[in-house]
Amino acid sequence: MVFSSLVFMFAFLPVVLLFYYILPVKFRNTFLLIADLIFYGWGEPVLVFLMLFSIIINYIAGILIEKSGADNKKRKIILIISVIIDLGMLGFFKYAGFITQNLNVVLPFLDIPLIKIPLPIGISFYTFQIMSYTIDVYRRDTEAQHNIIAFGTYVSLFPQLIAGPIVRYRDVDSQLTERHENFELFTKGVRLFLLGLAKKVLIANPVGLVWDNMIQLNNGGALASWVGIIAYTFQIYFDFSGYSDMARGLGDMFGFEFLKNFDYPYISKSITEFWRRWHISLGTWFKEYVYIPLGGNRKGLPRQILNLFVVWGLTGLWHGASWNFLFWGLYFGIILVLEKLFLLKLLKKLPSIINHIYSLLFIVFGWVIFYFSDDVGGVKEMFRFIASLFTGGVVSADGLNGIISSIPVLLIAAVASTPLIRNIYNRLSKNKHFKYFEAAVAAIILMLCTASLVNDNYNPFLYFKF
Repeated sequence: MVFSSLVFMFAFLPVVLLFYYILPVKFRNTFLLIADLIFYGWGEPVLVFLMLFSIIINYIAGILIEKSGADNKKRKIILIISVIIDLGMLGFFKYAGFITQNLNVVLPFLDIPLIKIPLPIGISFYTFQIMSYTIDVYRRDTEAQHNIIAFGTYVSLFPQLIAGPIVRYRDVDSQLTERHENFELFTKGVRLFLLGLAKKVLIANPVGLVWDNMIQLNNGGALASWVGIIAYTFQIYFDFSGYSDMARGLGDMFGFEFLKNFDYPYISKSITEFWRRWHISLGTWFKEYVYIPLGGNRKGLPRQILNLFVVWGLTGLWHGASWNFLFWGLYFGIILVLEKLFLLKLLKKLPSIINHIYSLLFIVFGWVIFYFSDDVGGVKEMFRFIASLFTGGVVSADGLNGIISSIPVLLIAAVASTPLIRNIYNRLSKNKHFKYFEAAVAAIILMLCTASLVNDNYNPFLYFKF
């Protein structure tokens, strides 16, 4: 079940909200946990048992770590065991096939049977989330949660379960037991949810169709290829940031306040800035639980560069089990290292527009690698597409027709990817009659999104596979 579906919006969510607010406060976490597990097991009920196993193992680990007191050796052993179990499950479901395939290439005499294991939805997200809990308890950054219902609610909370943002336990620990639901927070959540829904349904889906149409052209010309990859650049942003906004909005409706996950990344003037604005929760996780423990920038420049490559190699593999995803991560790692060494100093001397163009070019090429990393076409297709950006004529007749028809939605996407609309909203919101205008706009957005979902079968969610 995805947020941008009629079943979720007009059946699951209203029922859950109704019962949540009818029930006494002391029963709300229990009800939420049940709703979370129903949501997660909607498509594949057996996955609920995997989720419950993760909850029980890490709940016990947190308590045992806390009870070990000053015995640091025992604390570390318990942490290591829990991390091995968490990463073991992630590795088995996400990387077993990849590892087996490569072992058969390196050691063909083994001839290990290649078993295709379905990837549990959201396992990459909730594994990192649950690991942050046990690590923080070990570090004494937070106390262990002794209420298994509250802990289970944290792990399985449906607003951010399958696609983030990755919520660290210490950021919501007090909210698990003492939330302050109120009308202001609820209405803020509705606004955020509708904003995210509009991003997903009214922008991401149409630009996604542009990309699909352009990539299917046999010879659309270089201009069509550029328009296509720009459309995909917008699609992946509005798809994922829209989902993150919906998740934050749903959190607000239930009294949880999640941190922002995207901050207009396409206005960045360097790749360093881009990754501070894109998927903020993932970047924060890798910084706090990998980069800093490895030594960060405290052990000299060579070690810092090595740490950056480790982090970005893991970032690539986190997104998918393929060498192309590893290459995608290292691609950005190399750029970030070069920026740290000298590029950022050089960029400061150049006009702002040059910095912006530089950033967007490397971002767009990064998304080319990303798209072809997930068995969509492989390395050969990736290089074929890159070649099409510079060869094959300017544009064919079919390519030109596609470009002309895509101009309106691409312009809307370009404007919406900047803070312009937010700034206009902030100015208009000072008017005492603005609330009526806002309510009307919200109703229109809901009607347009509903109509689009009813009439259109194209409603993919790109980050489901991670």
